[in-house]
Amino acid sequence: MTTNEFIVSLSCSDRPGIVHAVSGALLEAGCNITESQQFESPETHNFFMRVSVATASTAAELELALAPAAGAFAMELRVTPEDRPLRTLIMCSKEGHVLNDLLFAQRSGTLPIEVPVIVSNHLELKPMADFYGIDFVHIPVTSTTKAQAEAKLLELVAEHDIDLVVLARYMQILSDDLCRALNGKAINIHHSFLPSFMGAKPYHQAHARGVKLIGATAHYVTADLDEGPIIEQEVIRVDHARTAAQFVAMGRNVEGRALVRAVQWHAEQRVLLDGNRTVIFS
Repeated sequence: MTTNEFIVSLSCSDRPGIVHAVSGALLEAGCNITESQQFESPETHNFFMRVSVATASTAAELELALAPAAGAFAMELRVTPEDRPLRTLIMCSKEGHVLNDLLFAQRSGTLPIEVPVIVSNHLELKPMADFYGIDFVHIPVTSTTKAQAEAKLLELVAEHDIDLVVLARYMQILSDDLCRALNGKAINIHHSFLPSFMGAKPYHQAHARGVKLIGATAHYVTADLDEGPIIEQEVIRVDHARTAAQFVAMGRNVEGRALVRAVQWHAEQRVLLDGNRTVIFS
């Protein structure tokens, strides 16, 4: 008998009986629960649950068994095969450190994604895509071609059946329409400092101000620039002995680590949205 492994993730307004209804439906589908986590937000009163199951049922049979509970509690519910890599499109510009971190983690088997295509508004990183054997699509962006460029991107998302778009230091601001089209399935990385430094050479600005912490934030893409729901953050301490060039090198390492973790958690269905916040099951 074939055993299939699935991740069931759900969210809904909290009220009594949710766990009982879900557990009963899983039992009906012949599931063995191998991992279960749940959380009730005291602020929004929303309920979140992530369950790993092993069963002889197919995904369609499992969804059918869960449908009555999903309907009764108005759940947002997903059933995902646990061993299916998430089809991911990566966008980049000229800096390749984050792109390389993602591709190396994927190639080494520690990041459960499949990358059929890389999109860039420049050509500098095509050799890296060629090294990893991934199709590279050059889509230049200017003020007059932005709409056409974004339309081409959405065509690629549909053509390659993309589940997730990752902005790996893609240095273009996405339009509000594109942000809405990619809602909940696009992740960005940006440098995060206290205080914040905008514009060119942020690490050099931070060095000039004598900051003591540098870091990075991985978040979902929204129309509010760099203000989407946060998935992961990392910071490291720096001091007066560090040069601006060292700030840049250290910041690049932090950016890569934070983004890889965020993409991994998303791919493993560990991230659920609670308004402008995220619930992340470890």
